[in-house]
Amino acid sequence: MAEKVKKIDAVDTKIIKLLQINARTTASDIAEKIGMSVPAVSERLRKLENAGIIDRYTAILNNAKMGKEVMAIMLVAMNNPDLAVATAFRELVTAEPDVLECYSVTGEYDYHLKIITSSTSTLEQLLARIKAAVGVSKTSTAIILSTLKLNFPIEI
Repeated sequence: MAEKVKKIDAVDTKIIKLLQINARTTASDIAEKIGMSVPAVSERLRKLENAGIIDRYTAILNNAKMGKEVMAIMLVAMNNPDLAVATAFRELVTAEPDVLECYSVTGEYDYHLKIITSSTSTLEQLLARIKAAVGVSKTSTAIILSTLKLNFPIEI
């Protein structure tokens, strides 16, 4: 059954857009910018959070300044559609701190992983662990040379 989608109005949209620009924007600042009271904005924020529209608040770090200078995309094909194998693979990937994102996809490969790590040596070690996982039949890895677009706001 499809998840029920909460309808948001123009005021919710304004609040969300401000938070997507800066998640640390206070309810007071939002209230001032959209012409509402702080309690009214706080209540709307609470409702957006409870509805799951605002999933979480986070900080976006500069990976190079954090010593994570190597980025890669790894494509992984599985040779076994067994649920236990898929579950074990997903648990392995979830436990790897340098795997930032993992997508189950259609096409020749079953998963796309975004990896950010400190060196080519740590990348090689991570790739070896993933390649050794039960059910992995084929991988392809591309090192990311530069980022042309990194955009987090979702257009609403």
